[in-house]
Amino acid sequence: MTPAQNAARSSDENAFPANAFSADVANVKGAMRSLAGGISVITAGVGDDRTGATVTTATALSMDPPTMIVNINKSSSSWPVIERHRHFCVNILSTDQQGIAEKFAGFGGVKGLARYDGAEWITLESGAPVLADALAAIDCEVEEIIERHSHAIIIGRAVAVLKGEGRSLVYSGGKFGHFAE
Repeated sequence: MTPAQNAARSSDENAFPANAFSADVANVKGAMRSLAGGISVITAGVGDDRTGATVTTATALSMDPPTMIVNINKSSSSWPVIERHRHFCVNILSTDQQGIAEKFAGFGGVKGLARYDGAEWITLESGAPVLADALAAIDCEVEEIIERHSHAIIIGRAVAVLKGEGRSLVYSGGKFGHFAE
């Protein structure tokens, strides 16, 4: 558009559309709920010093070398355990593992070790807890931690992978679900 055409636009055309809002916490959170995300449980620790969290923020950072990235709230019980043990596992959940996602999200007030009840857990190379029947699990050693605002961006080098079978559990609009085949 030329400067003359731009100047000729009415003031109404320059106004925010009716469906635009300020970028406050509630509006950004609401916008992000529009994005469907795969559900993973991030686990860390050993013995009685284990915990974990349900996330939609685990993703591959690089394939050469294989590296994962996950964002953890620094107020989460998982943050100090990951920082202390320098490992984590991305346990990718299948459609029949919604109950595990809910436990690790703290539904019903479930915390710490109680989140591990009712499922089989093993370890691979890093020592982080691995869900034995996960759709897939990527065992990682922490390479770098970047603290920004309320979260820690954790970069982990993949050291072992477990591959199961099934369909991926997803989360969108505040609900768990899956894609129909």
